[in-house]
Amino acid sequence: MVSSTVENYLKALYRLANENAEVNISELSAELEVSKPTVNAMVKTLQQHGWIIYTKYKPLKLTEEGRKAAALILRKHRLTEMFLVEKMGFGWEEVHEIAEQVEHIKAPALFDRMDELMDYPKVDPHGSPIPDKDGNIIQKNYKKLSEHEVGEEVMLIALNHSSKEFLEFLDSRNISLNTKITIKSVEIFDNSMVVSYENHPSETLSQKVCERLLVEKV
Repeated sequence: MVSSTVENYLKALYRLANENAEVNISELSAELEVSKPTVNAMVKTLQQHGWIIYTKYKPLKLTEEGRKAAALILRKHRLTEMFLVEKMGFGWEEVHEIAEQVEHIKAPALFDRMDELMDYPKVDPHGSPIPDKDGNIIQKNYKKLSEHEVGEEVMLIALNHSSKEFLEFLDSRNISLNTKITIKSVEIFDNSMVVSYENHPSETLSQKVCERLLVEKV
């Protein structure tokens, strides 16, 4: 049986992989906060499963089998997050750590039932796409709020880097998915934006925040 540690490596490889499905060991080490020797020790296990191709002095390459295995772990994670929010009343800032534990359960029927009970959601509470039962995932290239111009009205569709602290910040500003946002001005000095939405006629959002809000024009 594959351990939760191995599955965490797979997820990290999936997140970090470039367009050629390649990941540098140093990047993987930093992402998982472990030493390079520790990563090197795991490479053999990942190779034995057929999930990566490794050539000395070259990046790790995620195979199609590895990509699918990682996507199915993400499926369990994101379905769990959505179930906790939709069916159990958790806040979107509360669900990540719970889903991190539940995603390692080896019971596909459980997650298929979650999917069915929620009428097959396409995204999780943070707007990230949920892979299907075959590990297929539809990625959409939404633009960042920071890439839009003064006067435009957009809708918040997803988040880039949805940490607990960031979600709590959005909660404090009453910003959630599907919030319609109008850009009123952009500060030349630091690229912060003054925006309006719902009952907030004027709010200033830093460039860092604006780069984490993924939106589409209304």
